[in-house]
Amino acid sequence: MTIKVAVRTLCEFAARHGDLDFRYTPAPTAEQGIAGHQAIQSRRGYGYISEYSLTGKCLGLELSGRADLYNPGRRRLEEIKTHRGDLSRVRAHQRALHRAQLRAYGALVCRQEKHKTLELALIYYDTGNDKETPVIETATADELWQELEGLCQHYRGWAEQEAHHREQRDALLTGLVFPFADFRPRQRQLAETVYRNSVISATLLLEAPTGLGKTLGTLFPALKAMPAAGQDRLFYLTCRNTARALAMDAVARLRSAQGDPRWPLRTLELVSKDDACEHPDKACHGDSCPLAKGFFDRLPDARAEAAQATGILDQTTLARIAAGHHICPYFLAQEMARWSDLVIGDVNRMFDQSALLHGLIRQNNWKAGVLVDEAHNLVDRGRGMYSVRLDQQRLLKVKKTAPAPLKPALDRTARAWQSLIREHPGVDPAPVFLDTLPSRLLGALQAMVSRLTDYLTDHPPELVLQELLFESVAFLKLADTFGDHSLCEFQRTGRGRASLTIQNLIPADFLRERFTAAQSVLLFSATLSPGVYYRDLLGLPQDARFKSLPSPFSADQLQVQFTPDISTRQRDRQPSLQPIAQLIARQFRERPGHYLAFFSSFHYARQVSEVLADIAPDVPQRSQQPGMSPQQRKEFLADFRTPDGSVAFAVLGGVFSEGIDLPGDQLIGAFVATLGLPPFDPWHDILKDRLEQRYGAGYEYTYLIPGLQKVAQAAGRVIRTPEDRGVIWLIDDRFLKPAIHPLLPRWWFGAS
Repeated sequence: MTIKVAVRTLCEFAARHGDLDFRYTPAPTAEQGIAGHQAIQSRRGYGYISEYSLTGKCLGLELSGRADLYNPGRRRLEEIKTHRGDLSRVRAHQRALHRAQLRAYGALVCRQEKHKTLELALIYYDTGNDKETPVIETATADELWQELEGLCQHYRGWAEQEAHHREQRDALLTGLVFPFADFRPRQRQLAETVYRNSVISATLLLEAPTGLGKTLGTLFPALKAMPAAGQDRLFYLTCRNTARALAMDAVARLRSAQGDPRWPLRTLELVSKDDACEHPDKACHGDSCPLAKGFFDRLPDARAEAAQATGILDQTTLARIAAGHHICPYFLAQEMARWSDLVIGDVNRMFDQSALLHGLIRQNNWKAGVLVDEAHNLVDRGRGMYSVRLDQQRLLKVKKTAPAPLKPALDRTARAWQSLIREHPGVDPAPVFLDTLPSRLLGALQAMVSRLTDYLTDHPPELVLQELLFESVAFLKLADTFGDHSLCEFQRTGRGRASLTIQNLIPADFLRERFTAAQSVLLFSATLSPGVYYRDLLGLPQDARFKSLPSPFSADQLQVQFTPDISTRQRDRQPSLQPIAQLIARQFRERPGHYLAFFSSFHYARQVSEVLADIAPDVPQRSQQPGMSPQQRKEFLADFRTPDGSVAFAVLGGVFSEGIDLPGDQLIGAFVATLGLPPFDPWHDILKDRLEQRYGAGYEYTYLIPGLQKVAQAAGRVIRTPEDRGVIWLIDDRFLKPAIHPLLPRWWFGAS
């Protein structure tokens, strides 16, 4: 049996030892790393081969990799490692791993080219200073091969176990049984669509209306398709923790239905570091955190126990295993992401700047299937992942008590802030939009980051200094890729209260390569129309398909009412208060029960609420409040289960307009007194212009589609099961306009 493994994976498994160590060393961005490799490769000139492909067999393992540089004439092999700042910050255990990888490549070169000796050069390249530091040695073919055999011997037992696991897993998935006697109405069509998309390795935007049972209806066929599609991994990604919990429940239900206590499907739940960390007051290195000390020495036993676990590797299970081996549960989960068949986690695990799952796909050449739940949120989530804010106030706070060695760098950065403020005087809550990033401030930040890094390397961690460092590093990383996909905002709301924000407008430019890395992609939600909007803004392939499944509900379950004589435009808000309150009172009196009334702002909702209380004191009501705690939100939702109905006022786009389930009499109607359009402000005007230039659909992509998506999500709370009956009032004359009406869910009006 031949087992394939990348050299980097082999070395990370077999040649890592010592502490977990994530100190304050600002690493180059991925783009800087690539640019650094290309810069050195271009300098080498004649005789050098870049990205030299290597393969070979050793102890039954089929190894592969790409050496950065190889010169056959000089018999010289080079491996490039980029860094920023003082090379001494590259820890000894990291250097040992780098050297092991280079020597493994060297063993393959000697065997492939029949060399007896080889010159090996580990090139450390400082991307900030354009400086190379070579570490050169000469080795014989015999000693290199002997070392490679040692690594392979260490890995082979695990690899054979994993190959056997893969066989068992694929056998299970081929015969996977649906956990219910039958599918829900239309759910079979959903499952067949998902299965086919995986098998043909395609990208699909799937609009699957509420009530289909999307979690199980997508997860079951995607798992069943893995053997046929030859997929190595499946990632189920969510935008909310509640959706992640639903996916975990679906896996537990599937497992129970199979009747196999072994359950050879390794399923991992990835949670945030904040949720998993046992010592949030400590830094992630062996000199600070006891769970980081000797992490890689104790990891093999913990990894083996996790791999043999018969249950799902959820947060609780991983915490228990990690505690038994005295290692960090968060980083144990990161390790198990390499070896799990199904990973359930937040979308940032695949799509953000340092996405773990995307990195593993690239490193291991995995064929991975990606499912994105509630994908209508991914445009805004993507923008957030590639936006960052820099605050003057944080710097000034640190500056007051900063150690003396940091004062010059902090003072220089403070002066750069003042220079920027002088260029844009005045105090105004509205931001100023800059065409370019302020070069003086960027230069000061670079120097400050270097000084902070030096200081924190040699001193105990200080939280305020860490926060300033991390904020500055994040800003500089995005500054390196600043372009027309992003916007620079300067804002000053008072003395010492300036901010500079890189705000992403078009996430497609960052997300595109993430989607390209996956073998199959399914983005699904109840609201994904029109598909071209998501294809463009998310950077999906041009051949990405869109499909809208028929709803399991019928139009006779839902009355959709319009108000041709009411306008909720800003200029018409005051005159609209009385008619809206009268409409709500009339509907409640005709059919008492629980209703949600959505408005564009808390102020507008409060105004209508006050008028309703005045003209119809017999109509019970309550209201969402700004900044409600989790307990307050829970109590707000609990009131829908009481027998006495009421009108609950809420804000469209808020926590109660999507992601909540109120079937039956818990909710019998909704009033939507807004089109959900974003504000017509300078920021959105710039976004509209950029999207018009890029896609020729500025108004639609900025205002109309995002707004009506919120309307459909909010109104979708009313009908949740085939037995539900309800009413939706769309309160604005514009809902009847030809450009808007077609963007509302078709099943509301009897269309399939």
